[in-house]
Amino acid sequence: MTRTPLPARRVRDRSRSREDGITTAEYAVGTAAGAGLAGLLYKMLSGGFGNELLTTLFDHVLGLLGIG
Repeated sequence: MTRTPLPARRVRDRSRSREDGITTAEYAVGTAAGAGLAGLLYKMLSGGFGNELLTTLFDHVLGLLGIG
């Protein structure tokens, strides 16, 4: 009597199962860092320093172009 072989079981890679949530965590950290940077830039550029910086930069670019 010959036995028919059992179908091969699909073995799950254990190292992969431990890293399933890493990509999600990386996206969460990147999103939080981006939001923090955006908040910092908004705070800097919405005050007097930002206004002066943008005005100086704009005048400099116009001077380089020969317009201002």
